[in-house]
Formats: sequence, structure tokens, C-alpha cells
Amino acid sequence: MSLVDESFELKELQVLEGHADRVWSVAWKPATGFDGVPAVLASCSGDKTVRVWEQSPSSGSFQCKAVLEETHTRTVRSCAWSPSGKLLATASFDATTAVWEHVGDDYECVSTLEGHENEVKSISWNASGSLLATCGRDKSVWIWEVLPGNEFECVSVLQGHTQDVKMVQWHPNMDILFSCSYDNTIKVWAEDGDDDWHCVQTLAEANNGHTSTVWALSFNATGDKMATCSDDLTLKIWGSDLLTIQSGNGSAPWKHICTLSGYHDRTIFSVHWSREGIIASGAADDAIRLFAEDGDGLVLNNPSHNGCDLEFFVVDEPKYHLLLKKDKAHDMDVNSVQWSSAGNRLLASASDDGTIKIWELISLAGDQKPPL
Repeated sequence: MSLVDESFELKELQVLEGHADRVWSVAWKPATGFDGVPAVLASCSGDKTVRVWEQSPSSGSFQCKAVLEETHTRTVRSCAWSPSGKLLATASFDATTAVWEHVGDDYECVSTLEGHENEVKSISWNASGSLLATCGRDKSVWIWEVLPGNEFECVSVLQGHTQDVKMVQWHPNMDILFSCSYDNTIKVWAEDGDDDWHCVQTLAEANNGHTSTVWALSFNATGDKMATCSDDLTLKIWGSDLLTIQSGNGSAPWKHICTLSGYHDRTIFSVHWSREGIIASGAADDAIRLFAEDGDGLVLNNPSHNGCDLEFFVVDEPKYHLLLKKDKAHDMDVNSVQWSSAGNRLLASASDDGTIKIWELISLAGDQKPPL
């Protein structure tokens, strides 16, 4: 039975409180949450701090284990763990990126990266942990090489966006970088034979792209599909040839597969693809939506809010179905949704209401699927 044939409940497990301002982003620490290793989650906020939360093996509840403060002087907008989980990078409106190392029971700031003219909006590690990308309001994307001794060297400054760059994200398997921007585009960056980085593709309105600010993007587990979300109230799914990507060809073209519209009625700020293929989205309508690919080639298009008058049509390309909608997931905007990589169907969400929520997606086996 495929995911779209099941009935699900998004169960709220815990509300994490402690931040004194809106929470912008959350990040699960790799290799935690299974095989007896407690799940660890980082969160960052407008209160200038980063909090690290750890799940108790006995009770299952999350507790704040560390507060990283007195380093950033303005809002901390983004946080990301290195693939090994050894380092945590944080990006701030103070124009710096800090890199923290877990030493004993504390986290020490071991490096501060400077260069952006103003707010740093997002950070991302490549799959090997050898490169770190940052982006900001100054319209630029920076690539930093990780050197021994927690040193970082800027190896490229990428200019190509015409507005604020909202997010950077490395491809999950290849050293290909993606960025999305207030200029309504997604850009694909790759390195040529001369160690120079350049834009190999721009996904824009002209090729079925977004018509307004692109806030976030996320890849499926194999890296041949990408989801993006926007101020235009849509989610878009893009695809590329996996064999071409694996060959190391950074110019493997990405093509629009489908557009999901009518599911959120305010800006969609965050999208994240789970390892088993469930896409979560969080938006300014305080809601969370979950989607999965419909193996029958049927798509639910522009659903009415009363669950009636649903329009289906048959397509040749894979399409995506609304699995579940969670209205009033938070009291205010949902800024970030992130699936745990442990495969335990845990989802973390962060909000303007100052809280983080931990959710579990539960399959209601045997129940009749309720109308959406």
C-alpha cells in the first residue's frame, strides 16, 4: 500500500519553550535518534541565541541541554549541523556565521566567518562536510572550504541573484549548490575544471518557476527531485536525471514536474522532504501540510476547503497528493519544518510564537481515510 492510500494523524508530542522571540529554524543532529543514541535538535531565534535540545531515553521528552549565546549580536536566522554532527554552524543578521564544536558538556565557538555585508540568511554543509555555503541580504552566495584546525577559507563569492538570497542548499550526493531568492529564482551552481564556480541553470517564471520570492528548497533522498516553496502560495516539484547527476555533471538540467497550489493561503516559508518521501510544508497561515507522490498518476488540484468538488486528472509525470493538513499547528507563522533523518517519522516545527513543536506522524492502519 502506498502512502497516499493510508490515513495519518500528526500527533503533537511536545512543545519546547525557552526562546524569548520568534524561532526561525530547527535542525536535527545527524546520527541521533536511533540505535540508543538520543535525538538532538538545534533551534535558533530572534533572541540572538541557539538552543540545543536532547531527548531523554527514559521519558522520550526533549530538554534544553545548552544555550549558545553572547556570540551573535542580532537574530540567528539559520542553523545547520555538519554531516558528522561534530560542528554546528549558525548564521546571523549580525553579518557573521559562527561555527560551534561540542566539547564535553558545552559548545564552544571555534570560528567566526565574516565577509557578508549584512544579514546572513542561510547556511548549508555539503555531503562530505568539506564545504560550507552561506548567503545573505547582500545578494551573494559564499563558499567556504573547511581546513584543519577549524579554519575556514572563502574559495568563491557567487554573484548572480539580483535580490536578497533566502536559502542555500547543497545537493545531498554531489557538490552542486542551489540557492533561492527574493528575485523569484532558484540558481544551480557547479564547479568547473578550473576550480571556478558558476551558475549552470536558473529556474525562473519563464520555465514554469515561481512568480514571487522563493523561500526554501529541499531534496528527496535520492537527489533526483527537488521541492521549492514561495510567496506565490505554491510548492513546485522539479526533477533531474539521476544518472547524469551521479556522473558529476553539474549541468544536468532540472525540469518542472508539477505545481501544488491551493493548499496554503499565505506565504509558504519552509519545505522539507523526509527520507521515505513525505513532503512537509509550513506557512504564514500557521498551518502544516504533508504531501506524497501518487503512484497512480493522479493529482488533487486546487482543493476546495470544504473537502468537496475535488478535481482529479491523469498525467504522465509523477504527481503529488495531500496526505494531511494540520491547521493551527502554531499560534503564528510556521517558519521551519524539518523531518528527523532517523526515519522515525518525527517532525519539528518552529514558529513566530516562540515555540518549537515535536510531532509524530502516525499511520491509522485499518481506518478509512477521512476526507481532506
